[in-house]
Parts: sequence; C-alpha cells; structure tokens
Amino acid sequence: MREPVLEDVGLQPDLLSRDIHLGDGLAHYARACTDIEFRFPFGTQELMGIAARGNYDLTQHSEGSGKTLDYFDEVTKERYIPHVIEPSLGVDRLVLALICSAYREDTIKDEKRNYLAFHPRMAPVKVSVLPLLKNKEVLVEVARELYDELKLRWNVDYDASGAIGRRYRRADEIGTPFCITIDFDTVEKDGKTVTIRDRDTTEQIRMKMEDVIPYLSEQIDGYK
Repeated sequence: MREPVLEDVGLQPDLLSRDIHLGDGLAHYARACTDIEFRFPFGTQELMGIAARGNYDLTQHSEGSGKTLDYFDEVTKERYIPHVIEPSLGVDRLVLALICSAYREDTIKDEKRNYLAFHPRMAPVKVSVLPLLKNKEVLVEVARELYDELKLRWNVDYDASGAIGRRYRRADEIGTPFCITIDFDTVEKDGKTVTIRDRDTTEQIRMKMEDVIPYLSEQIDGYK
C-alpha cells in the first residue's frame, strides 16, 4: 500500500509499513489508529501515527467548560459534535528516515562512492558552483557571479578547493543534486556555456548560462 505523502518527499516505499491498532491496542479515546512505520538500519520504528479520536476531545472540553461545542448543519438541520482526526509526525525522525532512504553506494571508475540521493527539492544544498581552477581570476569571477545569482533562489554552495573530482565527491556526500563547473570554454568560446553534472548518474551536459536557471527551476521546483 502506497504512502504518497511520504514517498513524494523521498522515502523508499519498500521501507514503509503499517501497524493497525485493534481491540486492546487502541487508546481509550480512539475509534481507530494506524501507525506508519519505517525500517531503519537499527530496526523498525513508528514514523507517523494517525488516530480517529471520535468526538472525545470536544466532548471533554464541553463538559469541563460548560460550553456547548456542537455544530449545526444547515443542510441536514442536525446538531452534532465534530470528530477529530489526529495525524502525528516527528520532524527529527522524518529527517532521519529521509537520510536512510537517500543513502547510496556505487562504484565510479573503480572507486567506491557514497552519496545521498535526495530529491532535488529536499536536498539541503541544491547546487554547487565550481570554478575549474581557483587561481584563474577570469574563472573565479564568472563562478562568483553565477553563485551570487543562484543563492537568491536556492541554498547553494561555492567550492574552489582541490581537484574537481574531489569537489564532485564532496557535493555527492551531502546530497547536492547538481554541480556547475566554470571552465575555459565558459569564458573563451561564444555562447558562454557551463557544465552541469547530475549527482545520481554523474552525467554532464553543456548548457548556455542563460538557460541554467530555467533548467534548475524545472529540476528542483518542477517549473521553469
């Protein structure tokens, strides 16, 4: 059974399950209750609870306050005390489940790689901007300009330290979905193009600078 709200943010469906409370397993106020569970590396734990509490809450408030909390339905001309559906979800546990779902290992050119395959909209850092060489001012200037423009829209990183391959790995490890490299073709050839690298496939595409933001908007936010 699918849990679309949780799956849409990146949780793996095969790690999710349901625990339906029955009989004595129900709290005294509950008419029904289902826990959504997640299989963590250390064991299966409750991730989210959904309880049908009936009219218990408003009935207790009404009895305690002496004030009626019923609702009059203009269509049926009936009065009733509304029922409460209580979803409960802890942010810290959800974030841990996201990290566990996103963790991947693969091998690139005989080198083991660990990375976090966050959905682009959930990744803490969306883009890393990388000048090919940090001691070439012409590359650094363009990279900085692009970084300053992108950071107005998303949380982005600027990394000029070390070999380009190592910078790719650093971005992969924190789940950054896209790396943009500013190289000599960017500044020397007509069209001012950059290289955009995909985290999951490691494939690289060449793109005009003016097309970068529309491309990233579609990939991250779902629209141009």
